[in-house]
Amino acid sequence: MATLLVVHHTTSPHLQAMFEAVMSGATDEAIEGVTVVARPALVAAAIDVLKADGYLLGTPANIGYMSGALKHFFDQVYYLCLDATVRRPYGLYVHGNSDTTGAVQAVEAIAQGLQWRRAQTPVAVLGTPSREDLRACWELGAALAAGLTLPTG
Repeated sequence: MATLLVVHHTTSPHLQAMFEAVMSGATDEAIEGVTVVARPALVAAAIDVLKADGYLLGTPANIGYMSGALKHFFDQVYYLCLDATVRRPYGLYVHGNSDTTGAVQAVEAIAQGLQWRRAQTPVAVLGTPSREDLRACWELGAALAAGLTLPTG
């Protein structure tokens, strides 16, 4: 059975709505053979990353950057997981009030350093998430989970 690790820093009602949509998609009953494990960014550890087959990352955009909690997560796991997680898929969702560009770029730079492969375009939302934004979050979760059921080759 494949494992999808959702590492998130959920600090606001908007991020909570996005997180719930991502989790709903990832745990959809139509997707079989995937265990979804959610960990707050300040709790997630290298063992969680090593046990997972793919990653879904969620963060607010704080002053043009990912949250300190998600950065702390990356700092804790980077070298311990560097060689063991190459080519694993990841997805990203970001919420901001004015701009998400820097947060998306920062996470993608670290994921590139880890040699993870982006499985989906990041979902970046400004302000209150719309119904379409939440649908995109649901689709992100579903796509990441379903992708783990496909044969690799």
